[in-house]
Parts: sequence; C-alpha cells; structure tokens
Amino acid sequence: MSVVGLDVGSQSCYIAVARAGGIETIANEFSDRCTPSVISFGSKNRTIGVAAKNQQITHANNTVSNFKRFHGRAFNDPFVQKEKENLSFDLVPMKNGGVGIKVMYMDEEHYFSVEQITAMLLTKLKETAENNLKKPVTDCVISVPSFFTDAERRSVLDAAQIVGLNCLRLMNDMTAVALNYGIYKQDLPGPEEKPRIVVFVDMGHSAFQVSACAFNKGKLKVLGTAFDPFLGGRNFDEKLVEHFCAEIKTKYKLDAKSKIRALLRLYQECEKLKKLMSSNSMDLPLNIECFMNDIDISGKMNRSQFEELCADLLQKIDKPLASLMEQTQLQVEDVSAVEIVGGTTRIPAVKEKIARFFGKDISTTLNADEAVARGCALQCAILSPAFKVREFSVTDAVPFPISLVWNNDSEDAEGVHEVFSRNHAAPFSKVLTFYRKGPFELEAFYSDPEGFPYPEAKIGRFVVQNVSAQRDGEKSKVKVKVRVNTHGIFTISTASMVEKIPTEESEGSSIETDMEHQSRPPPENADVDANEKKVDQPPEAKKPKIKVVNVELPIEANLVWQLGKDLLNMYIETEGKMIMQDKLEKERNDAKNAVEEYVYEFRDKLSGPYEKFICEQDHQNFLKLLTETEDWLYEEGEDQAKQAYVDKLDQLMKLGTPIKIRFQEAEERPRMFEELGRRLQHYAKIAGDYRNKDEKYIHIDESEMKKVEKSVNETMEWMNNVMNAQAKRSPDQDPVVRGSEIKMKIEELIHTCEPVVTQPKPKIESPKQEKTLNGPNMDKNEGFEVKNNLNAEGLHQNGDCHPSDNSTIHMDLD
Repeated sequence: MSVVGLDVGSQSCYIAVARAGGIETIANEFSDRCTPSVISFGSKNRTIGVAAKNQQITHANNTVSNFKRFHGRAFNDPFVQKEKENLSFDLVPMKNGGVGIKVMYMDEEHYFSVEQITAMLLTKLKETAENNLKKPVTDCVISVPSFFTDAERRSVLDAAQIVGLNCLRLMNDMTAVALNYGIYKQDLPGPEEKPRIVVFVDMGHSAFQVSACAFNKGKLKVLGTAFDPFLGGRNFDEKLVEHFCAEIKTKYKLDAKSKIRALLRLYQECEKLKKLMSSNSMDLPLNIECFMNDIDISGKMNRSQFEELCADLLQKIDKPLASLMEQTQLQVEDVSAVEIVGGTTRIPAVKEKIARFFGKDISTTLNADEAVARGCALQCAILSPAFKVREFSVTDAVPFPISLVWNNDSEDAEGVHEVFSRNHAAPFSKVLTFYRKGPFELEAFYSDPEGFPYPEAKIGRFVVQNVSAQRDGEKSKVKVKVRVNTHGIFTISTASMVEKIPTEESEGSSIETDMEHQSRPPPENADVDANEKKVDQPPEAKKPKIKVVNVELPIEANLVWQLGKDLLNMYIETEGKMIMQDKLEKERNDAKNAVEEYVYEFRDKLSGPYEKFICEQDHQNFLKLLTETEDWLYEEGEDQAKQAYVDKLDQLMKLGTPIKIRFQEAEERPRMFEELGRRLQHYAKIAGDYRNKDEKYIHIDESEMKKVEKSVNETMEWMNNVMNAQAKRSPDQDPVVRGSEIKMKIEELIHTCEPVVTQPKPKIESPKQEKTLNGPNMDKNEGFEVKNNLNAEGLHQNGDCHPSDNSTIHMDLD
C-alpha cells in the first residue's frame, strides 16, 4: 500500500513518500526532485513537467502554467480577467461558467477545464511515484493553500478523482509544514503543560501565508492563519521584468511586451537574476542573445537596487503578520520560534522584514522547498493502516467564519447563525435543532466578505426533505448536523426528524439519545433550540408514554461549485484516452530512437571492433543500408507508425546480429578453451598419479578411473579438432564452435570426472584404538580418564554420550 504526499504548487510540485526508513522526497525521470507545474500540448501527445517547461518558449501558445489559482472560479471573476492579460495561452468560458483553457492538441482545438489540467499534472506526479515505489499509487494527501475556499477545494478533489487518486485529506500548506516540524521534536512540553508556540511563514511563487501553532507532546493545534494570496515570488519577478522592459525600450527601442516569446525569456532570466541576488550583493549582469530582431540585450542590477524596486512589496509583509498576532491574541514574546519555508523567503530583504517584526532571529531548520510535501506524506502515513507512526494529532483551523441562514415558518424574517467562527477547530461537527412542519432550506455562506479573497461568498443551499408535522399537528423536531470535514469543506452531513409514537403503558418508553453531539450553538430565536431544553414551563399533567424514533432525512445539496457526475465521468474517460495516447506515442518514439541508435552504433563499430568480422562486400552493403536508413529517418520516416520502425530495425538486425555474434564469440571462445584446457590437464594429471600408484588415489576403483581417462581423451580430441577447424576460418565467417558448446563440454567433463577423483579415502580402524566404558575388565581410572576427555571435547555437555549409555566410544589416537 502506497503512502504519498503531493505538494502541488503554482510553479512547481514535490512528491514525498513513506518508506521503512522514513519520509523521502523522490526525483523524477530527470533526477530532479522538483517537477514544474507545466503542461505542453503537441500534435501527437502531451508533455508534462520538466519536458514541458523546456518547450515553454518554443510552444508558448500551447504550454499551460500558473493555472492553480483558477480552481473553483468563474471565467468572469475579476482575478481571472486580470490574470488573462499576462498569459501566453488563451482562457475561455466553459459551459458551466468556469475557466477553460484553449489549446491545439492532436491538431485539433480543445477546451480543457482547470480540473482537467490539474488532473494531467497529477497524472505525471502519480506516474513518478509509481516508478519510484514500483507499485500502484492510489492513496495520497494533497496540499492546498490555507485560504482556499470550499469551491476551490472541491475543484482540487475533482481533479484527483479524474486520475483515480483517493485523496485521504486536503491538507493546508502551513499545517503540513507544522506537522513536519513537530512530529520529530523530542523536547515538546507535556500534554498538561503550557504549549510551545511556533509561527510558520511561507512565501512561495504566488502567495504569502503565516500560521501560529501550539505544540504539546503528541499533538499540534493551529491557533490561527493569515495570508496575502496575491504576494509571492512572481510579484518580485514582475518588478524586475517591468524595470528591464522600460530599460530595453529606452536603450534598444524594442517593445518586449509585443512578443510573448521575448517576454517569457525575459521572465526566465529575471527569475535567475533574482535568485543570484539572494546570494550576491554586487552588480550582476542580465544578458539575452537574439532577444528580438536578432538584437542582443544586456543590463545589470544589484541587491540594493532590487530592494528599492520592491519596497512596496516588502511593506505588504507586515500586514498578515500583524493580523495573525491580533487574531490569536499573542504577544511577540509568546512566540518561541519563527520557521520560514518557501522559495521567496530566501530573498534577504524578506527574511530581514520577518525577523524585524518578531524581534528575533528566524529559523531555517526545515527544507524550504520540500517541507509541505514531507508533511503531507506524514499525514498520509498517519491515516494509512500500512504504516505505524508515532501518535500525533493534528487540529486545523477554519480560515473564514461560516454562517447559516434560513426562513422562519411563522414570519418572513430570516434566521441567521454563525456556526463556525474564524480559527474554529477543524475537522468539527455541530448539531442544530429546528422545529418544522415541512421541508426547509438552509443556505451556508462566508460571513466576513472583507477578509475573503473570493468574489462569491455563498457556499451552497441545502434542502432538508421529507419533514412532516407530528401526529398531533405539532412541529417536528429536526436535528441537523453541520460539519467542516478533514478537507476543510463545509457540509450538512445528516438530518433526522424526531417522531413521537404513542405506546401502550406495558410497552414502556424509550429515551431519545443524540448521535455525535459534539457542540451546539446558542439559540438565536425561538425557532432554533440549540440546548433542546424547555425552561420556565408549568408542570404538565401525566401523559401516556410515547416512543421516540429518529427518522433519517434526505438532504439535497446545491453547491456553488461542483462538477456534475456525468461531466466528471466524461473527464475521467477523456484523461484515460489521453494517457493511452501518450503511452502509444512514447512507444512509437522509443521504436524510432532504437533504429537511430542502432544506425549510429553500428556505423561507429564497423570501422572499429567489428571491422574484421565482416567481408569487404558485406561491409560496403551494410554501410549503404545504414546511410539509407538514416536518410529515411529524417525524411519520409520522420513520422511513421511504430511498426514501420520495428520492421526497419529487424531489417538492420538481420545483417548486424551475425557480425555482433562473431565479435562476441571471438572474445569469449579463447577464455572458454583456456578453461577447458585447465580442466583436462588437471584430470589427466590425476590419472597419471593413479597409474604411478600415488597413495592419494590408490583407493579408487580401476574401472572408475578408466572412465575418467576415456572422458579426458575424448574431450581432448574434440578440442584439438575444433581448434584446428576454427584456425582455418577467417574472422568474417561464422565460428565452427560457440562458447556455449565449449561451456557444455566443460560441464560434461566435470560431471564425469569430479565424483571419481574426489572419492573419500576409507578409514581403517584398529582394535587397539578402541576403549570401552562397559567392559568387564574396565579399569576405573581408564573410565574416568575417557569421561574427562569427552568433557574436554564438549561431547558430554552436548548430550552425545554419557558413561551410563552402555555404548562404545571410538577415538582416533594418532
């Protein structure tokens, strides 16, 4: 059973797996642990990851990147419209109003939803994990930013479902980092002691997130989170790009923004420059050859200029940090450590800004790039039965307050209640009680639009069905369980109606019990009774006993963002077809590469080691065929079916394989003959010693030794014959005898001779060499002496012999 953690970032992804030795971040086929979040579409297949990033400039219109933030958003979302201006590929509206991406794939125009695009990336990550683990991968934990809303989270889960991944938990980035930090700490305070407060700061490619966590032995609790979803490494890149675009316009009279390829190259070079400035404070050059119109451009910048350029971005860092401290009511002195992760925190000015806010040195004990993936893998291992992990509970926090609104039966006024406040513990369930005579609606929404980075505050509308009045016409009590689940998604998980049925007194009465009554909100009005108690009521007259039954009620959920089952199934089918097409294209390319490789290998070796193993005429013919095949590969054979390449390779191998075999045989044959000669010499010497009455072999029966002599003579004769015959052949002719035949002769010789010459010499025992322990004339001292000898040899202790066993002991005295 596989245990995998996936950190799916805007710019790049990391995969961590659990093995017997612990958590390990794994590498892709390019031996790189970082897989770019890039997908490129071609006329035959898709390329994903490193290969796709390499095509980003040459196939700009068909290469998709920076799509993570389009999850769960409508096409007309202001954020999407703003992003659309800076993309090299086209965004289009889908039928459901979501964001679609238009590309040319298989020489046809295709529209893919953002879920499909993320599913393609997950396909690549899944394949990388499977190749590394050598087994199928289904269970995983996927990271999402802590500020992702329900719509965005459901969209990511749909993407995982498209590729057949069973996401055990969508884990907030900062919570994954905190788990990776805390589970290995041996010095955490005890469960009853004051917790250790650690602040985690993550600035990645596109977002800035901070969280405060309380650690005790075996548990972590997220106290609060804050974020700026629009502040990340790419904003610093944009500052550099804007600066150099202006400089290029002034200096070279070129508009870099007019050509997307030139702009993408500038982005790549600016990102490299930014990274270099993190470790160097001196002036650093920026050079791009043939930037536009065959003109080379150059520029330079140093760290202090860069910090000045990005001063407004650096100012934005304090706001989320201050917001976090305010939410959690923490003072700076309460924080025992500040851990930073994320690539952009490597910028010295960013580090300095964070350190200055907390008034202490920041800590970098975690791997800035891999901490999230490792935390996800740990969470997956905790949830998986296949691994035994140290007990460690994780309590997350709800990032935005969630409220419910409903219509009252008696009046038009609406009832509103905040069911989960900001930073409320999650996952968590609450039970609300309503009194109704018929079905009713509940609408869930995010109740703080100001601190909410998403245009749509609604979560969904839930209809509680099959509600009816009691038999006496009274309102029925309906219990509704609301929950923020392990993925951080709000749901109304169950609803039940309490039905009262009068019973005979003899039947007794049953008492209603609450299922999973973890927490209940206070009553908002007379319509909702959260405590389920009636107070200040006069004593009632004795009533007949009643039986109370809980009836489960169906709930119809209409969510703001949810792919329909039919659409999801269609996406699953489409992804399956694309995976198959990628596989077929890979096999076709492998077959083509095999032909090309064979041509180059043989052409090189025909003028080298293989030269003497082919006659001149065949040599010329083969070289001609190799050249023809090479020309065919780059002309009409450029784009052929797999079978065409297989046939070409077979044609080449018919000529090439005999040459290769002659070469290999010429290498192996002398070694085999040498080994056979050594064996023959060895057995012939033994036969000679036997004839000379050597004591070592005198015990062997004469008929047996004759078999050895016969086998040696026959094999020697065979060897001399084939060696003479082979000597008459030229190297370009097929060999008289192969190495495998010589090896067989060696085995036959050993099989015949070895059992004879290794026969053990029989032992001859003398009566004088026998002492008994039970003879009638046994001397007492002799018996004891033997016993002592036995003890000295360890026989008596091992239970092999005792003086009372009435047995005879034979001893070699010489």
